[in-house]
Amino acid sequence: MNQHRYLPMTEQDRAEMLRTVGADSIEDLFKDIPEKIRFRGELPVSSRLDERALTRHMSALAGRNASSETHASFLGAGIYDHHIPSVINHVISRSEFYTAYTPYQPEVSQGELQAIFEFQSYICELTGMAVANASMYDGATALAEAGNLAAAATRRKRLVVSRAVHPEARQVLNTYAHGLNLEVVEVGCTNGVTDPEALAAAVTEDTAAVLVQNPNFFGSIENLRPMADLIHAQKGLLVVSSNPLSLGLLEAPGKLGADIVVGDAQPLGISSSLGGPTCGYFAVSQEHMRRIPGRIVGQTKDRNGKRGFVLTLQAREQHIRREKATSNICSNQALLALSASVYMSVMGRNGMKEVAELNLHKSRYALERLTSLPGVKTAFTSPTFNEFVLVLPQNTDMPSLQSRLLDAGFIGGYDLGRDYEEYKNHMLIAVTEQRTKEEIDQFTSVLEELL
Repeated sequence: MNQHRYLPMTEQDRAEMLRTVGADSIEDLFKDIPEKIRFRGELPVSSRLDERALTRHMSALAGRNASSETHASFLGAGIYDHHIPSVINHVISRSEFYTAYTPYQPEVSQGELQAIFEFQSYICELTGMAVANASMYDGATALAEAGNLAAAATRRKRLVVSRAVHPEARQVLNTYAHGLNLEVVEVGCTNGVTDPEALAAAVTEDTAAVLVQNPNFFGSIENLRPMADLIHAQKGLLVVSSNPLSLGLLEAPGKLGADIVVGDAQPLGISSSLGGPTCGYFAVSQEHMRRIPGRIVGQTKDRNGKRGFVLTLQAREQHIRREKATSNICSNQALLALSASVYMSVMGRNGMKEVAELNLHKSRYALERLTSLPGVKTAFTSPTFNEFVLVLPQNTDMPSLQSRLLDAGFIGGYDLGRDYEEYKNHMLIAVTEQRTKEEIDQFTSVLEELL
């Protein structure tokens, strides 16, 4: 009997594995790593700490992070600092939601199923679409799944995507497309929006879908109706990735001709959490309901006529033959979808509109203040929602500027030069309802001193 039966490996186990792979020692396994970058010695960690000391130590480490709790944030680019009503955490912290897994057994999961059903209903109202699923991993994967759906529905292999779509979402789209042998064609931008002439030239009878973002990555509002007419003339689909909070003001994409509307629900009461996790939404016209990835919660009645909820149209690998599956997505973000549902329910139609208006008006005020600085101008004249692009002086050292802004108590905007060579010294600024007039004025004064 093994004396150390809870240890995962004995010396005998180690020797047998080394002999199997043809190595004489553990060191041989790392010989391909250059000696100069190998770590030698002990890791720089403290000795054992008791619980109180460990808590203090970890709190001190966490205190070194800059967050929207410690700094005024003007950083957006996909993750935003919005107000989160306190009721959300109270609801999602309930054990029946917080620890719940996939609600396969409807008889014991009615609360979870109803919460998801409400999420779907809210998303349909916001987007102007007929059907929404029970959420996706995030906005980027939702966009990629939309491309897959379009290719399958049209039996075409060509996707046309605007360069004004979030760079990370385009990367995910390319990853999905590679596995399915789909061609992805990128269309350039002019004045901060998708170039209409380039788009018209790129769309052919082989195009499955046009994929755009609205408001786009630069914060600009796209003109969706001509895009819908263009792709529909070729019997393709229009996919729109939309900030759901902006739909408190903007016309629903479904009413402008969109066939698939996707996006990230993070602006709807979901914490930024250092970048994730978030929750994607996915809505389609009724024509494409049976091709929607993931699953849908449906409303029904039990044998006594009482309203109830069940999982339905589960066209994923866990439930049907692999070759028949619409997607291989194996889970979703139900807890975060619940956060979004609570947010939309407590805000209501008027509250959503009011928050969207605050985002619009505060961003316009910030744009006016910041473009009054010497050497600073707006990059584009296209209408925007709560983000806009500034052109900073040519000699601006962006990393140094960001660091000094942090020292002054501000999280600066996103450096567009990281993703677009043509937009060096361009900063994407986000202004949400959280930013006060005083913070915007202070940010303007600090930026003036640092430029």
